[in-house]
Amino acid sequence: MRLWLGLRIHQHHNLPKQGPAIIVANHNSHMDVFALLSLYSPLQQRQIHPVAAADYFLSNKWMAWFALNILNIIPVTRQNAGQGNPLQDCEEALRKNKILILFPEGSRGEPGKMQPLKSGLWYLSAAMPTVPIIPVWLQGTEKIMAKGNRIPLPLFIDVNIGTPMYYQPDKEQFKTNLLNNLLALRPQYTKKDS
Repeated sequence: MRLWLGLRIHQHHNLPKQGPAIIVANHNSHMDVFALLSLYSPLQQRQIHPVAAADYFLSNKWMAWFALNILNIIPVTRQNAGQGNPLQDCEEALRKNKILILFPEGSRGEPGKMQPLKSGLWYLSAAMPTVPIIPVWLQGTEKIMAKGNRIPLPLFIDVNIGTPMYYQPDKEQFKTNLLNNLLALRPQYTKKDS
């Protein structure tokens, strides 16, 4: 990532150096996870686990191998009809002082716009209320690897890292605060910049 693309990191001091911690970001491209992983050294990346949909990333053996062995994902079943706690592996990773990467929208959305946030992060935070949640806004990944592109374009990615937030008992208030924290990190451009 750092050789091929330009990464402009803002407020790098907010990035957790060690776990347990949860990094949450907007989701516009498959490049999002690579941008977030590249914030850490290759040695540190073994402690970082993107949380990803099992039905997508484990759908064929080649993608499953790459997702599990290279990306180091924790697969989560999205439709979990009474099959236990779908976030159990995430909780276990946090207990082992790992850092999770989670996209609270659930799937990729339109660039610059947020989809409604899913409730999974709130449930995870309720189980691990002292774990900090660090909001991150990614800008530019949608141009580098837009839907349908197979080769990333060499363009800049802006990574804006916010201050940690924590569990709140009211689920809707938690989701509203998280959304506001993410949107506050969007780069603001003047008419001259556009």
